[in-house]
Amino acid sequence: MVYIRQDKLPKLKEYKYSGVDHSLVSRYVLKPFYTNVVIRCFPMSMAPNLITLTGFSFVVINFLTMLWYTPGLDQDCPPWVYASWSIGLFLYQTFDAVDGTQARRTHQSGPLGELFDHGVDACNTTLEVLLFAATMNMGQSWKTVLTLFASLLTFYVQTWDEYHTHTLTLGIISGPVEGILTLCAVYAITAVKGGGSFWQQSMLQTIGVKNNGLIPEAVYNLGWDEWYMAYGGIVLVFNTIQSAQNVQQARRARGQRARVALLGLLPFFVAWTLVPIYLALQPMIRQCHLVPFVFYVGLVNAYSVGQMIVAHLTKSRFPFGNVLILPLAYGVVDSMGPFLQRHVGHPLGLDWLGWPSALGDGVYQVAFVFLCLGLAVGVYGSFVVDVILAICDYLDIWCLTIKHPYVEPEEKEKKVQ
Repeated sequence: MVYIRQDKLPKLKEYKYSGVDHSLVSRYVLKPFYTNVVIRCFPMSMAPNLITLTGFSFVVINFLTMLWYTPGLDQDCPPWVYASWSIGLFLYQTFDAVDGTQARRTHQSGPLGELFDHGVDACNTTLEVLLFAATMNMGQSWKTVLTLFASLLTFYVQTWDEYHTHTLTLGIISGPVEGILTLCAVYAITAVKGGGSFWQQSMLQTIGVKNNGLIPEAVYNLGWDEWYMAYGGIVLVFNTIQSAQNVQQARRARGQRARVALLGLLPFFVAWTLVPIYLALQPMIRQCHLVPFVFYVGLVNAYSVGQMIVAHLTKSRFPFGNVLILPLAYGVVDSMGPFLQRHVGHPLGLDWLGWPSALGDGVYQVAFVFLCLGLAVGVYGSFVVDVILAICDYLDIWCLTIKHPYVEPEEKEKKVQ
């Protein structure tokens, strides 16, 4: 399958990066640290994309230790494990931020860098959801599913915003900056406190607030993880509204219809209408096999985001289609039949209502989830490989190494003479 048409390739040469970062932490703390200290650790011969991939390898190592110590996301790990997660995520953030500086100083900036960067960030988002759930001892629960929804929506909306405004905008509080630093702090505190069970305690009681009857018991007993999710929900709503406003303002300025752009959110919400329905109809998947299902849903989102980035780079129409949603839709339809028979048809005497399940609710349902995951890996993998090869061939560059090192004009003249 061809993901970039030949007539769209010339648009790649018109690419010019545009980004705005309103974060005070980024402006006064992180950027000086990156430009004055970190960038000196990388040689001029190192490709920016290789820096990005190296940073992502730290997160992959973190994920492997999670699978070893707490595959069910509900057990306390040795303190050094949480500390390694904090260090690994901070290194990922650092490498991910420095790759742009490396691209500029080696004169390797281009559309491939943005595509590669967003693709790695999309995969990292899913992995960090699982690591965070394991840190909080959320287990294979609806809390983990809700955390996944919020994280993927944040990333999707940010990419949707960039497609329409042609500018990557990070607010005063954003996921790539404050969000990652918050996670690093959570991992570090967990290491000090000795395990994720610390976050299941009542936050108000832990910090010494006494309940004199003024605070409802349900609110007073909320754990740290639940307060964190409430905080994340507020930030999510704020950032989503802000992105929607940015998109509508940009389209109005270009004389385009503003509200039509909101249709670009449909692919995400269609998928996330199916996700909770499927998990509700198949509680065994949520309770025992949530990790592979989370991977599958994460790749569905990564594929949509990747298509948006390609459309942005080639100035193509917004991509509404996502073939990876179809297996999930089939799973919902297959599981809905027995539910209708059991809860609607039989009680009302409507024996014709509903249909038998082809997968059942046992081992075949588990196999179906892993089949969906394998399909997602294959489709997204072919997308990534095809797009990278197409861009590299057209621009005459390499992905992980520098094919044409930049030479100063004076040095060129000396070589010619």
